[in-house]
Amino acid sequence: MRRLAWRQVARFGAASLLGAIAFAPTATAQQPDSTATDSVRQGPACTACIQGPRPGLSLTTAGLAADTTRRKAIEYSDAYGTRLAIHRIGSYAELPLFAAEYLLGQKLLNDTTTFNAPGSGQRGIQSSTRSWHNNVAAGLGVLFASNTITGVWNLIESRHDPAGRTRRWIHSLTMLAADAGFAMTASTGGAARRTLTGANNHRNLALGSLGLATVSTLMMWLWKD
Repeated sequence: MRRLAWRQVARFGAASLLGAIAFAPTATAQQPDSTATDSVRQGPACTACIQGPRPGLSLTTAGLAADTTRRKAIEYSDAYGTRLAIHRIGSYAELPLFAAEYLLGQKLLNDTTTFNAPGSGQRGIQSSTRSWHNNVAAGLGVLFASNTITGVWNLIESRHDPAGRTRRWIHSLTMLAADAGFAMTASTGGAARRTLTGANNHRNLALGSLGLATVSTLMMWLWKD
């Protein structure tokens, strides 16, 4: 009886031990792990919050920023090119006309000084030299009127173009100042015929206007953007 009782006790203990071993992994697997829970809580959304925007999003934002700072295209009309060609031709003819007008004017001034010497009583200005001087002056008037119209017109059309803007404005303002100087020079032509003082005043105004226009023209030829 005792042996039978011990055998039953041993069998029951073995069965209990095997059951405990069999159910132990299941219980462990069902128990939540604190580390796994934390990793779930710190999923992709939280990682993105900590690390900032994704690289693809950053590139897209950079592309949009580049688009906003990109220089806008400037469109010019066909007439702009025509006016520019006329303006350039006038600038090429300008300096030879300046040289001719200076030489003719200086000859007139020398003749006035020679034949208006004290006691001479003569006014020996050569009529042919005066005619050439007046004709060249008229040609310069037409040239500057043409270049002023074409230059100002193109300046208005190119006002939104940042390329060469400073150069264009300096050239335009100095040439307009030269225009005013030539207008004053023409207004003193009558006095230049009467007195030596008037002739010198006429010459000084002409030289100042010629010099300013020459510097402005050479600036456009030499100053490249």
